[in-house]
Amino acid sequence: MAAMKLILSTHNVTLTKAIEDHILSRIAQLEHLDRFALDARVILEHNTTKATDRQFKFSMRLAMPGPDLYAEDYETDLYAAIDLVAKKIEQQIRKRHSKYKARKHTDAAQTQAPPPEFRDLKFGRRASDVRVER
Repeated sequence: MAAMKLILSTHNVTLTKAIEDHILSRIAQLEHLDRFALDARVILEHNTTKATDRQFKFSMRLAMPGPDLYAEDYETDLYAAIDLVAKKIEQQIRKRHSKYKARKHTDAAQTQAPPPEFRDLKFGRRASDVRVER
């Protein structure tokens, strides 16, 4: 399986090696959770006209088979925004995976349902075999 492709774009932000390494480490964690991810589109923005608590915007779109995953966050610290977006995407991956597992489980449970006469089993006996004494 090929490695995930990274598309990184910045607006009014100087991309340093430290920022890039931090982004790559977070994407590596996400890739570990879901190896079927095709590419990650990352956008870093710095907006000086916004309030100081919402200056940095970090958004990530993870392309996968099926619907893409998307998350964004505004923070004062760019590293905090990167961490929060990675956490949001991780939650989406976990939710998607558990939905898939639940769907597979219910399909298997429906195909392996016992016949009606065995549904009222108690202690390994059929309901018709149980005697009630008065």
